[in-house]
Amino acid sequence: MSIKDVLIIGAGAAGSTAAFHLANAGNKVTLLEMNSRKLIKPCGGGMASAVQEWFPFDLMPVVEEVIKRVDFTWCLSDPVTAELPGSSPFWIVRRENLDSFLADQAINAGAELLKPFKVAKLQKAEPLWQVTSEDGKQIEAKAVVIADGSNSPWPKTFGLGPQNEHHAFTVSVRLDGRGSLEKETAKFEFGLVHHGFAWAFPLEGGVNVGIGSFIGQHALNSEGVLEKLLPNLGFDPGEGIRQNARLKVWNGHYPLHGDGIIAIGDAASLCDPFLAEGLRPALLSGYEAARCLNHWLKRETGSLNDYTNIMKAKWGDSMAWGRRISQVFYRFPQVGYQLGIKRPTAPQRIAEILSGKMGYGDIATRVIRRLLFQRS
Repeated sequence: MSIKDVLIIGAGAAGSTAAFHLANAGNKVTLLEMNSRKLIKPCGGGMASAVQEWFPFDLMPVVEEVIKRVDFTWCLSDPVTAELPGSSPFWIVRRENLDSFLADQAINAGAELLKPFKVAKLQKAEPLWQVTSEDGKQIEAKAVVIADGSNSPWPKTFGLGPQNEHHAFTVSVRLDGRGSLEKETAKFEFGLVHHGFAWAFPLEGGVNVGIGSFIGQHALNSEGVLEKLLPNLGFDPGEGIRQNARLKVWNGHYPLHGDGIIAIGDAASLCDPFLAEGLRPALLSGYEAARCLNHWLKRETGSLNDYTNIMKAKWGDSMAWGRRISQVFYRFPQVGYQLGIKRPTAPQRIAEILSGKMGYGDIATRVIRRLLFQRS
């Protein structure tokens, strides 16, 4: 049995990105995917077009809509519109199509894909890592990347990411037809969802609708929200394919690496705690993990510490402010909407955050002070 350079658990967006870059650099890479077929994934599918910089191939083949305008409402009224900067600032994809596209690129670069392969055991047997499937198949590698999403048990097992996890609770609805949703337009609704918001993203011939709650551990009143939201979008309240999910969101600075092991994407709790953006950090972490692992495998560095530090600087520092904004905004959402969305400069700031041109740290101090002062 040949020893791999890297085993990647999970062939989603993050794992497939890491696999492509590692294989493209000449490493022996195997992707392990538990699902044998493509599944609809509970994800809005929105991502800043700036993610293109991390790939040498064009992502447009899987982009179904380019968003140029975002409409915000409070209880389906009191609208605010933000025009997004640039020619193609925000993209919408079907998450299952993006994942398959990236996995194909990894395979074309030389990576191996094994599916179905559900990992039952992961352990370090010096100097290698051993991965064992439920049916007893065992593979060894010099390094392991954990990329199997929010439900992965492995980050906590190996002390990666926050040990005190914070979750967003979401319901996603995949709808056929566009309803009343206008071309190149996404919608965010902040009044109907307790401690959260709802969104509607257009697809080619369809719409992704989602509901997310970010504070507390209570269940979403999803049916009550959808009874109001879907007719407003031109759909029957009972339409669509519905999926519930519990999503790990960013909850503090913690190591994302160990001795030959790295966590990326949702498994690393990188999801935006305010707007639930998960694709950009998934792709960023896959790219940076591959870069750091490549140096480590070539013995150009003695540890993977650079990966944790890079993700802190490029993502975590902004998310620390995003978490603070989230905690205040979703506790006082009506005040937050008036002061954080309806201010004359707010739509442009939100547009710049969605397009990846600005981080939460650029606006956080002013926003939090304004919200707390008004509340008091």
